[in-house]
Amino acid sequence: MISRTVIGLTGLLLSFASAAQQDTDLRDRADSLFGSIDPVTQAERDNPVVRLGRALFWDTRLSYDGETACASCHLREDHGSDSRTRSITARGEETGLHSMTIFNTQTAGAGLRWFADRESGQAQAIGSITGSMGFEQREDLLDALREHGYGEQFAEAFPDADETPNAGQYGEALEAYQRSLRTPAPFDDWLRGNDSAMTGPQKAGLQHFMDLGCAACHNGELLGGDSLQKFGMVGDYWEYTGSPEPHEGLMATTGDESDRHVFRVSPLRNVAGTAPYFHDASVETLDEAVRVMSQVQLGRALDEETTRELVSFLEALTGELPGHFSAPGAE
Repeated sequence: MISRTVIGLTGLLLSFASAAQQDTDLRDRADSLFGSIDPVTQAERDNPVVRLGRALFWDTRLSYDGETACASCHLREDHGSDSRTRSITARGEETGLHSMTIFNTQTAGAGLRWFADRESGQAQAIGSITGSMGFEQREDLLDALREHGYGEQFAEAFPDADETPNAGQYGEALEAYQRSLRTPAPFDDWLRGNDSAMTGPQKAGLQHFMDLGCAACHNGELLGGDSLQKFGMVGDYWEYTGSPEPHEGLMATTGDESDRHVFRVSPLRNVAGTAPYFHDASVETLDEAVRVMSQVQLGRALDEETTRELVSFLEALTGELPGHFSAPGAE
């Protein structure tokens, strides 16, 4: 006669085996849609181009007012984004749209910014010279670099260049530094096989994320950034976000009616730490942003439990802040 203890142990083992198989099946599906990111290596951080980019990123002297740096709009406490509705340029003017995080961004397939109008981090950095940095022309930045003694660092970073510094090198160094600002998260650990790296609610949230169709746009290793889509596929987004006025989206740049309300799909890495949300910073909390997206993109109203589990999964995308996301010598 089989004892109750044996029966109980058998049931427990079967339960563990079932849970393990569920993890395996969920991971296999997630692997086909997403991907993991790797931590930065010390060799990357020590690269002279990355070291130069780090110095440039944090130096407020390299701007029109002498008080603004790249870091002024991408803050450590906001996971590389800016919790203000609009960032302020070196000319004291508001930026056109809400500032996005620069963590884990440089590999976005569609390009950078809300309209994917900068094809690379280098292009974004060069554009910022006469944008957020406030200079009249690129040469003004080069004068500032020479004035503040950057010649030797540029020569070390670009030893084969005929002339340093130049705007292309400035942009290349800033892109290299930002490429090193990667934040592996519990989700990455789980994807690599650590079943305990995510909680039960987080795994349930991942299941919802795939089943509901969120991953149709938010896919790849960044969970977004690879396409442009209309914000409000099945409903006017501003009716749900409370936006003060609708934005034309990409149409404001192209003039093409088919681009109305089209924006780049935001990567979701560290999204739990980058509130407020959307191009106009109109939604303050992540759970509300999840509800809005489900309503206007998928045409579905979420119940409380599903919302909580989706938010829990998104929290599993939060990684540790890079230690070198600080001014040189500040670690």
